[in-house]
Amino acid sequence: MEDGKRPTILITNDDGIDAAGLIALVQVLVSTNRFDIQVCAPDRERSAVSHSITWLHPLEAKPVNIPGASAYAVSGTPADCASLGISKALFPTIADLVLSGINMGSNCGYHVVYSGTVAGAREAFFNDIPSISISYDWVRGKSNVHDFTLAAEACVPIISAVLVEIKNQRHPQRCFLNIDVPANVADHKGYKLTKQGKSMFKMGWRQVTTETHGQKMSSTMTMDIDTATPTETDTTFVSPEHLLFSREAKGAQLDDDDDTDHKFLKEGYITVTPLAALSPAEADCHAYLKDWLSSVSELPSSSAL
Repeated sequence: MEDGKRPTILITNDDGIDAAGLIALVQVLVSTNRFDIQVCAPDRERSAVSHSITWLHPLEAKPVNIPGASAYAVSGTPADCASLGISKALFPTIADLVLSGINMGSNCGYHVVYSGTVAGAREAFFNDIPSISISYDWVRGKSNVHDFTLAAEACVPIISAVLVEIKNQRHPQRCFLNIDVPANVADHKGYKLTKQGKSMFKMGWRQVTTETHGQKMSSTMTMDIDTATPTETDTTFVSPEHLLFSREAKGAQLDDDDDTDHKFLKEGYITVTPLAALSPAEADCHAYLKDWLSSVSELPSSSAL
């Protein structure tokens, strides 16, 4: 970041370029008049695609009008969008910071693995660009679109502070940040440094049927994290010989530790969790497998059966 120049921020997400969370984040940052804003986001909803990328065919990038920003809708995943946005192929300058969000729904614990929002920030991290993924703990029936604006405003101090660290070359290069904003954002309890926990919703499957040939049925669904209620979001035609299965919630797995992201988020804190690309196994697993692998090499292959 050059002295005297305004920082450049690239924004992406996984809910799509017209999602309320992304628009609120852009509007809040533009209103500060302190940043140059680039937007490179999926042209449609891409939730839970994790870190998938487009490999075998080109992407289409279409200019869109978002006041105060230079913006493109891209026919790719969040990781594609982050990669394209910082490549200099789309924008003439490389952003100083990449933001991914604001996601509609929290991204804590094991859900981080599925998250396209987190993947957008992780892709920037892969390319040595500081990044932050931001999610809002949307609760159906309680949250409203204005909460995204409050969430964005609550994150501006962190975003600004990170940019100061980048300018002064003090920002850590071995991690990126994952921020979750609580549902009651207007009365949040402040920032809390946390670690990624193991919370997640256990998912199962149930077979669903069609009453008539060619009837339209749900093929995908989203889930309200708090109520675990399936919501139909897409449809497909199903022929009689096909089996059709739908996901359903089977309950929640919560954290045992006291300093995890999900726990403090539910207590009303804005959680700030450092993440990295690697997912090392627990130390006891490594110790066990070291002894186990030594024993394997000493045994004839047939003895394991």
